[in-house]
Amino acid sequence: MICAGIDAGSRTIKVVLLDKDTLAVVGTGVADQGVRQSERAMRLLDEVLVAAGLRRSDLGRIVATGYGRDSIEAAHTTITEITCHACGVRRIMPQARTVVDIGGQDSKLLRLDAQGRVHDFVMNDRCAAGTGRFLEVVAARLEIHLNDLGPLAQQSRAPAAISSMCVLFAETEIIGLLAAGIGAADIAAGVQSAIAARVAAMAGNRLAEPVAFTGGVALVPGMRAALEAALGRPVSVVDAPRLTGALGAALIGADSARSNH
Repeated sequence: MICAGIDAGSRTIKVVLLDKDTLAVVGTGVADQGVRQSERAMRLLDEVLVAAGLRRSDLGRIVATGYGRDSIEAAHTTITEITCHACGVRRIMPQARTVVDIGGQDSKLLRLDAQGRVHDFVMNDRCAAGTGRFLEVVAARLEIHLNDLGPLAQQSRAPAAISSMCVLFAETEIIGLLAAGIGAADIAAGVQSAIAARVAAMAGNRLAEPVAFTGGVALVPGMRAALEAALGRPVSVVDAPRLTGALGAALIGADSARSNH
């Protein structure tokens, strides 16, 4: 039996297929989010199934998580992304005690106990500062592709100080920096440092190691180093960081399927 985890995030949809018995990942996929979330998710699920040589009839359980989880009509159950990210990280990096997840429109910091359960968490979902959306806005202002922002930031020798904690005000501040002759590389590096500082403020003084970094922003070159500098601790990017939530959902589905047999 195959279990599917669907993470309907704010910017992308992720799918992970898992063998119920071996817990081996047999298929993964990522697609941009759309207006008809359920249709988009099912289309991606079918594409991943076909690529894995499977059919819908092979699926035993579908678990949805993420921002749009309640819109996934085919899901047998929905689980919060907090629980799913913790479960996914536990599978990949069982020793982790802190999880930093930075996605398209929110950022989360989870504190885990020795068994990988969520002890507590803090979440920023009301301001785009400290999220991938901030990076998108900056890339557009600098007239570069988002994928080029990280490499550009790595060319910086004197990162610009970005003091605004709101994306709208920060964009105005960036316009002023450009007008003042500050280089694009220094602005890009400054924005990465600002995002990391926002996460560090969420963490406060209580931050247990090891620290795992998940979410799409974990793929941006330079963000791990920026986080390490802001947190004052080593940070590890987990394997396939965008898929952590979907993996956790699939694992929870597999556990549920085994318990029911």
